Amino acid sequence: MTRVRIIGAPTDYGANRRGVDMGPSAIRYGGLADELAGAGVDVVDVGDLHVPRAEERDPDTAEPAVGNAKFLKETAGVCRRLADEVSDTLADGAVPLALGGDHSIAIGSLVGSARDADIGAVWFDAHADLNTPSTSPSGNVHGMPLAAALGIDEFAGKAWANAPTLSPENVALVGLRSVDSAEVDLIRDRGFTAYTMSDIDERGVTDVTEEAMAAAAEGVDGVHVSLDLDWLDPNEAPGVGTPVRGGVTYREAHSAMELVDEADCLRSMELVEVNPTLDRNNETASLATELAASAFGKRVI
Repeated sequence: MTRVRIIGAPTDYGANRRGVDMGPSAIRYGGLADELAGAGVDVVDVGDLHVPRAEERDPDTAEPAVGNAKFLKETAGVCRRLADEVSDTLADGAVPLALGGDHSIAIGSLVGSARDADIGAVWFDAHADLNTPSTSPSGNVHGMPLAAALGIDEFAGKAWANAPTLSPENVALVGLRSVDSAEVDLIRDRGFTAYTMSDIDERGVTDVTEEAMAAAAEGVDGVHVSLDLDWLDPNEAPGVGTPVRGGVTYREAHSAMELVDEADCLRSMELVEVNPTLDRNNETASLATELAASAFGKRVI
């Protein structure tokens, strides 16, 4: 039986709107443990990391030498602790499932997952998350986690942020529809596998997801899956901070997560960017629990 350890990371340091720090509570309230149990998974919830409120911190305490990255010191602290939890979970033979919180927590997930293994990553997201302090239009770190983990530009040599066994050739981005120009250049120049929503429209989510998982898994020990709920269309998942119209449907999302399970290479996972202050009746959080269950093997029959 698969063992899953739930780790809450209730941070909104990386986001442009407050409230996403309540995401872990909303996802649990949405029935995550029951959904995973329904998938035949042995679940342990270790609670939340301690994260001081953003309102109690100065976002500019540790500004980078170049550009802008808000709450960088605080984000580094959360990600160090999450990396340790993820690494310890894997050492215990369980699969870590991190709950955000904004997408900056993926830095910790990736660093922890890569600590003792070569990994790939599949990024289900409307955004590429490849900005750096010098390219980010906002300075919000939730738009930088992949760049941080890969040690790109200002993140080079930052031990807290770098996952040295992750390479762009084993990163697949799925469902892109809002990508900044500097990110486009990186995707083209560094060997990423990238699929826009047009690719999904033309080829179908099944072919795209199968190909993405295969690219991420090539020659590595396991794959980290990052699921940002803004990957879905806002009509399906309204409770996110950076919604972009034209995302995947409810059924497409479930089909993709079922294929994650069938690929049989899932090493670690996170659910991020659920913001209950923007949601309708906890709809987005409940959807996150269903999708996680599909990724861990739940089926209709």
